[in-house]
Amino acid sequence: MMTHVFKTVPTIEIGAGCSKTLHDVCLRVGISKPFIVSDPGVVKCGILKPAMASIEDYVLYQDVVADPPQATVEAAIEQAIRSQCDGVVGFGGGSSMDVAKLVAVAALGDQHLTDMYGVDMISGGRLPLIQIPTTAGTGSEATAVAIVTTGEHTKSGVVSYRLFADAILLDAELTVGLPPAVTAATGIDAMVHAIEAYTSKRLKNPISDMLALQALGLLSANIKAAVINGTDIVAREKMLLGAMLAGQAFANAPVGAVHALAYPLGGIYHIPHGLSNSLVLPHVLRFNAEYAATMYDELAAVVFGSVEPNAGAYQLADYFYALAQELGLPVALRAMNIEEGGLSELAEQSMLQERLLINNPRTVALDEALMIYQQAY
Repeated sequence: MMTHVFKTVPTIEIGAGCSKTLHDVCLRVGISKPFIVSDPGVVKCGILKPAMASIEDYVLYQDVVADPPQATVEAAIEQAIRSQCDGVVGFGGGSSMDVAKLVAVAALGDQHLTDMYGVDMISGGRLPLIQIPTTAGTGSEATAVAIVTTGEHTKSGVVSYRLFADAILLDAELTVGLPPAVTAATGIDAMVHAIEAYTSKRLKNPISDMLALQALGLLSANIKAAVINGTDIVAREKMLLGAMLAGQAFANAPVGAVHALAYPLGGIYHIPHGLSNSLVLPHVLRFNAEYAATMYDELAAVVFGSVEPNAGAYQLADYFYALAQELGLPVALRAMNIEEGGLSELAEQSMLQERLLINNPRTVALDEALMIYQQAY
């Protein structure tokens, strides 16, 4: 019998309007003066106000941008140190929650951010941390990973169980105003997390498998309703729950080649992460098909009810290509103003994502990465 380890956030609260309990949750985890990490869009639309209504003493950092550069993270850390806050709240999409994680560990001043890049490199403590997602996609609220843009075209990850939050609040009311395209891309992103966790070559375990299957079922059954009718609070809540379950799954069984090939699309061409995943997903599924056939059949059965043996990967690939089209997302790299001559650079950059590629069911060499990009073009 193999030994498995599964770790996750200890407290998760789910329910429409539950973000209004933030004050009580802060007190429960030992925060009297929270440092709120968010972005201008979230602050401008006003969804932060109800959560903050009962909190008198707090500091708001609202300068997070998509794919946050290291300078943004460092600015947040410096402000948190000056503020003398005793806890951190991430309120927003994946970028805000990733920055919140890093602020929580770096604000104590025990270690510089650049010394944390890599796996299990955090040596210091952490301030209490609460995560409140406003999109149903990244699953960052439930993961122990934070991604930072460290160069013009490069990203680095901080991976450590110390980045797990103390509490998560899943409030579907916060996602009602998301545009259809964002709902679609983030929803497919979450489904990628479930699929890659289930087929991960490393650290996959019975609990992550269960979560991945449940996540894919919730997400595939509700994504169209959430996109078509953004005010469907039931579909929104199921999407939010599915995204978090997928986050729990891949926090323990890490993702693979889809993410490895998606990161350069974000780093070089600034394509949103969920859309980057969507663009390469069908082609990676076909590439992996024979190396995880049974697992893809099991995943496909969740979406379709039944599947012919060894056909699951191909059915899923066709499904996601058609789903993206139906939801109004681009389905080819050429539609993103990418020149065909730029595919070689994408392939070279994807090879730098070793921590992800080692999890893929099939080894990906440079020429194979280029082939996948060409198929996606």
